[in-house]
Order: sequence, then C-alpha cells, then structure tokens
Amino acid sequence: MADYRFVLSERAGDTITIWLNRPDQLNVLSLALMEEMTRAFVDAGESDATGVVLAAKGRLFSAGHDFAEMHGQDLGSVRHLFAVCTTMMETIQSIPQPVVARVHALATGAGCQLVASADLAVASEGASFCTPGGRGGLFCTTPMVAVGRSIGRKRALEMAMSGDPIDARTAVAWGLVNQVVTASELDEATAAMIRRVTRGSAASKAIGKRAFYAQIDMDQSRAYAYAAEVMAAASLIPDAQEGIAAFIEKRAPQWGRDGRDVDSPHVT
Repeated sequence: MADYRFVLSERAGDTITIWLNRPDQLNVLSLALMEEMTRAFVDAGESDATGVVLAAKGRLFSAGHDFAEMHGQDLGSVRHLFAVCTTMMETIQSIPQPVVARVHALATGAGCQLVASADLAVASEGASFCTPGGRGGLFCTTPMVAVGRSIGRKRALEMAMSGDPIDARTAVAWGLVNQVVTASELDEATAAMIRRVTRGSAASKAIGKRAFYAQIDMDQSRAYAYAAEVMAAASLIPDAQEGIAAFIEKRAPQWGRDGRDVDSPHVT
C-alpha cells in the first residue's frame, strides 16, 4: 500500500482499512490529511478489494477541521480548503466498494460529516457525534449536507443549532449509524458488516451504489425512470445473467472479480 504521513492504508484479504492516523492532533482534518485520504480512497476504489473500512487511531475519531488553517486566511484559501473536503467526502461515495465507518469515539464537525458520508457505520457505545458550530462562531454548514441527508431536517437542525453531542444510541435511533456495539465487539461487528454487504456480485453492487446516490435527491417520478433504466441495463451484465441462470438451474453462482469497470447508464 502507498505511504502517507497522516493516513494509514492496510489490506487484509478483500478488505482495505483506511485509518485517520494523526492521533496526537486528534485526527483533525488538515488540508494535507484530506488530500491523502482522497488519494487513499481513490487507490482503494481502483483496487480489486471488495470492501473498505474507514477507521481512526487514537482517543478521538476526528476533531473535524483544523481551525489553524482557517485563522487569518483569505476567502480563496478557505474556499480551497472546503473544496478539498468536499472532494474527499464525494470520493467515499463514488468508489464502487461499500465503505463502512468504524467509529470508536467522538466524531465532531467534519469528523461527523465523514461518518455521515460513509455508506454504512458501526459505532462503539462510547462513541458520540457533534456538529458544534451552533455553540461557536462558525456554523457547521458543510457537515449538514451529509448529516441532514442521513437523519432528516429537524434532527439535523437540532444538532447544528444546539451544537450538543448525541450519544451512540441516539445516533443509531436517528439513522446516523447502522449499529452500536460494545467497544470489545467493535472490530468483529465491523468485519461482520463488511462480510454481509460485500457478498454477491461486486459489479452489480458497484452499479447499485452509484445509482443510489444519483437518484436519492431526485423527485420520485424521475428517480423511478432513472432506476428502471439502470436496472434494465444492469440485467444484461454477465454477473446478472449468471445470477439469473444460477437461480433457474438451482446452483451456486460464479461471480466476476470486481466492479471497477462497470458504469451506471447515463440518464438525462
């Protein structure tokens, strides 16, 4: 795997784990760290791995943006910072593999945005989540893009306006994370989630992930038109035909290796 200063990328079997690896700085999302994270996810997406875990070293998952990089900067510099952050978040959702966040501790601000941007999330009982701008001088506008799409308007605005943290049990009830387990169960629960969401055809799953994010904010009629076209075209790929044949013939299917080169149809 590639060498990074603030990120650690490790592969075990078919799973790549990408670690925020700046524990002495509470995994703040500096410009350099975000650029490395984006490269790590691009590399993972181009690999034949079937699943990706997003995790963090140290006592916090992430303390969010590095305010030292915003203090005293001009508008162009801060725009660039947020553009890099947006690219990182969108890359997580654009790679073909399922991405599962493994959240062991506090994820605040853009760190909470990272969790919300992952496809799925498993959290320890000791984890908590916060968008603290409502208590300070800089509202968490960009984190709310991802958080609001995960938990809905009223709850997102409560988090954003109050700045109060929510615990892991509240996060699972609100839909920010999928599962909450004890700290000792976190690794196995994350691995179990990866196993569950990577079974079946990787090519089909890659098409499905891209289509999900494309249609989720469309109005219903356009979403159905888009999804129907994607599903019709996807029914013709080799893995789909293999799955249909295996069902009819009552045998185990033989899937292709990955979905890196399979694209969803373009629908206007």
